[in-house]
Amino acid sequence: MAGQAEKVFVPTDDELLQAQSDLWRHSLCYLTPMSLRCAVDLGVPTAIHRLGGAASPSELVAALSLPASKLPFLARLLRQLATAGVFSATDAGTYRLNPLSYLLVDGVRIDGDASQTAIVRAAASRYYVEAAMGMADWFRKDFDGPVPSPFEDVHGAAIFEESMTLLDPEMDQLIHDAVAAHDHMGIGPVLRQCRELFEGLESLTDCGGGDGTTARSIVEAYPHIKCTVLDLPKVMDKVLLPAEEGAVKYVSGDLFHVVPPAQAVLLKLVLHFWSDEDCIKILAQCKKAVPPREAGGKVIVIDIVLGSVSAGPMLETQHLMDMLMLVMTRGRQREEKDWSEIFTKAGFSGYKIVKKLGARAVIEVYP
Repeated sequence: MAGQAEKVFVPTDDELLQAQSDLWRHSLCYLTPMSLRCAVDLGVPTAIHRLGGAASPSELVAALSLPASKLPFLARLLRQLATAGVFSATDAGTYRLNPLSYLLVDGVRIDGDASQTAIVRAAASRYYVEAAMGMADWFRKDFDGPVPSPFEDVHGAAIFEESMTLLDPEMDQLIHDAVAAHDHMGIGPVLRQCRELFEGLESLTDCGGGDGTTARSIVEAYPHIKCTVLDLPKVMDKVLLPAEEGAVKYVSGDLFHVVPPAQAVLLKLVLHFWSDEDCIKILAQCKKAVPPREAGGKVIVIDIVLGSVSAGPMLETQHLMDMLMLVMTRGRQREEKDWSEIFTKAGFSGYKIVKKLGARAVIEVYP
């Protein structure tokens, strides 16, 4: 009603105390990935593994050859990481590996996937952090032409491009290693739980397949499939072909220009790096590479579908991955309606979400 004073929100004491605690947590949560990187750089997960899967702070100080004076500080680091779910704390005062920290043990392979330490090191690097710190300035700028990512704006270079190689070759390699670890992780559950995708297939091209880890896993599970790996020349130049290289064919090239023909094309965690316009171009090349649907032609997309989970840590992970794309690339994570739109614009007749696996979904797209 006119003249009636608007009611001012006043939090209760309990709400105010909870808000203060939440504010501290959100403001300080950057210390968790920094602590995780510290543990990875020190070799803590690998040391725990070599000590039988559980270790006390004093055992770790000795195993890692750290100064004895750092024992109380290491104990505090381990306590924080256990609180964050990286390690499991025991009543005996030791710390055990759990599924998360097991992924960070050097030399351990799960379903052919190597250690995920490159992801931790890249995400907590100064390049990533400085790009994120530049977001406010980036939002205020009115760019002419295509909008660069905050990473491009801050560093004057783009990931996956020659400009990054020239800026910092070691960081460029770390980014590629992190993307490879991110890409290869999880192919095992796909092969076991989505058998219908591969049964009856005669050939498959893995776009952006790097060193062929995913392709070799497919051939091992389904020996009748002939696999081709496509990646950029600078990636292929560094690929060390395994002894069984005859099982997989390697091709240097650019998926924007041509995709080696096959009955199916695999795009595993590729499209989220690119804008909608670029995704349509990539998908159009994939459509040219596969036969009609009646002959078994299809494109297999493995990527995040926002909204495929409704709540909890998995939903937060999806949204954090979208923020990572915002900061680092010109791409984004997409809702199902966004996927449907780019599939249609690329000339495909339809699609089916075959299965949701963790934060990702497996999508079969039909020409």
